[in-house]
Amino acid sequence: MVDARSPFRFLIIAGLLAGVALTQSGCGSLLVGAAAGAGVAVAQERSIGDAVDDASIRFQVNAELLRYDEAVFRRIDVKSVEGRVVLTGTVPRPEDRLEAARLVWQVEAVKSLANELIVQDETSVVDFAKDSWITAQLRTRMLGDVEVLDINFTVETVNGIVYLLGIAQDVAELDRITRHARAIRGVERVISHVRLKTDPVRRS
Repeated sequence: MVDARSPFRFLIIAGLLAGVALTQSGCGSLLVGAAAGAGVAVAQERSIGDAVDDASIRFQVNAELLRYDEAVFRRIDVKSVEGRVVLTGTVPRPEDRLEAARLVWQVEAVKSLANELIVQDETSVVDFAKDSWITAQLRTRMLGDVEVLDINFTVETVNGIVYLLGIAQDVAELDRITRHARAIRGVERVISHVRLKTDPVRRS
């Protein structure tokens, strides 16, 4: 395992990503995609600058996924358009789906996340259905609350525990979401990984 403080860590991860990209047919090449992103932007509404930012987001997210678990990394496809990230693919455990979302929100430039990852382990289907119901209920309440910017958050539920990820405008907004979650039947507890918009860590 590479020491996170090593000055060569970034280059090593880049090399691993390049190698995996060249051997994967189901996942777009990270390095080729980054280079092509600017060219594609010419035919799209987004600017060249946005395309470069999106390529950077994809690279950072993929690097984090690879560091987390290579097998999970190989099963996830990362897309980003103007900072809006979409994750697709399959993962073996609900915990992997949650961790993938958490890692995305570690990237400062990310504006929103659509986590479309599917949990493929059949032993988790029943619990996953219950958790999905809780997540849907909370999403509905957030959408109906005019004081909550729903797009800035990702909600994941694992075994009745609601995990909140994203960026809150202020403490009051985060408190409202937390109260909504706790009021839903079946919720065991709420764990927040949300950062405030003004958190200096986001600029570090």
